[in-house]
Amino acid sequence: MSEALVASRTAGTDVFVPAASGGLQFWRRLRTQRAALGAAVVVALLVLVALAAPLLTAIEGQDPTSYHPALIDSARGGVPTGPLGGIGPDHWLGIEPQTGRDLFARLAYGARVSLGVALAATVVQIAFGVVLGIAAGLGNRWVDELLSRITDIFVAMPLMIMSLALLAIVPPAFPRPVLVTLVIGLISWGNIAKVVRARTLTLKELDHVAAARLSGWGAWRIARRELVPGLAAPVLTYAALLVPQNVTVEAALSFLGVGVKPPTPSWGQMLTAADVWYQAAPQYLLLPAGALFVTVLALTVLGDGVRTALDPRAASRLRVGTGRRRETKADTGSRGDSV
Repeated sequence: MSEALVASRTAGTDVFVPAASGGLQFWRRLRTQRAALGAAVVVALLVLVALAAPLLTAIEGQDPTSYHPALIDSARGGVPTGPLGGIGPDHWLGIEPQTGRDLFARLAYGARVSLGVALAATVVQIAFGVVLGIAAGLGNRWVDELLSRITDIFVAMPLMIMSLALLAIVPPAFPRPVLVTLVIGLISWGNIAKVVRARTLTLKELDHVAAARLSGWGAWRIARRELVPGLAAPVLTYAALLVPQNVTVEAALSFLGVGVKPPTPSWGQMLTAADVWYQAAPQYLLLPAGALFVTVLALTVLGDGVRTALDPRAASRLRVGTGRRRETKADTGSRGDSV
């Protein structure tokens, strides 16, 4: 197996060393973006809280569904007793108004639903988009035309309206997180299919793909061996930007009452129940809203960092950090020294 070699001149002698792998180059570019690394740490902590929710709530001694009516002031309409919404050693973030359920437990378990649905829906979107995009790009004129028109239909579908309609008619016995995942994933794969088709049309004109076709390889063998490596960067970039979008969609569906149903906790569902308590118990509204804001912001910054690391020629849209300005100053200083 041949290795790519790069030359470096040392003491007048050319020394050839193996080029860095694609993964190593990606990591080197990503670690120069401090904002993206900070966002990755936040996302990792959120995922850790979601995965360790049973352990964390066991340490606290609570669960997300138990009611604590003794901690509710019924004379004031169900407002939690105690300072700051009932925060204390037994309830780290306080309790819900009216029900007395532990807020930390519901936030931790809600992270499992929100992040799990978003990630699983992204996998469904990517799977459908990649398969249909490659099929359209490699197919003949009629296959391409048919799949492109189907893709246009799905792109034109209003996601929220179609999701509301589908979620409203499915029997309640169907697991709601799975249903929300499938609805989001099966409706909104059109844009990634368009990206994959356009990239496939470009890649199949390259010499190595043409040689594979002339040698008699089948379409799916060509796709697996020759096209998928070239599609990895745009697909990973798009997937990184889809996750925060899907977090928002899941929260919106739960907020509208057609997403995850009680007693399963969800951040959007918590916002729905908190809309009448923002004055009497503001922490009930601020905690799930803050969790959503931090999650979407961290995923968006991380997705932008992944996009920039995979395509170093593209400037970051967020312009976060000062590394680029320092590089510019260093280049200017080196040019001044050379003059």
